[in-house]
Amino acid sequence: MTSPSRDRALGRGVSALIPPADAGSATDRATAALAALRTVPVHVGVLQAAVVLLEEEQPGADTARAAAIESTVALLRTAIGQAADDPGTGRAG
Repeated sequence: MTSPSRDRALGRGVSALIPPADAGSATDRATAALAALRTVPVHVGVLQAAVVLLEEEQPGADTARAAAIESTVALLRTAIGQAADDPGTGRAG
């Protein structure tokens, strides 16, 4: 069992990584979360799934949203490429 103070600290850390719902669009929050997690090891399959979901997104006429999706996909593809360079781990980051 963890101590209450440790749980509160963990909660504050998670809150810092994931912006609140009123902090912008879902795309903005996802971009911020990915930027915060940039150095955290993640299984390549998670990154590949995120790419597929983002590529299915239809931003319509929202050019800022389209740009955010494009840059996020580029970051994910870079991480996938880095993981391919180190096949022993199966993780990116």
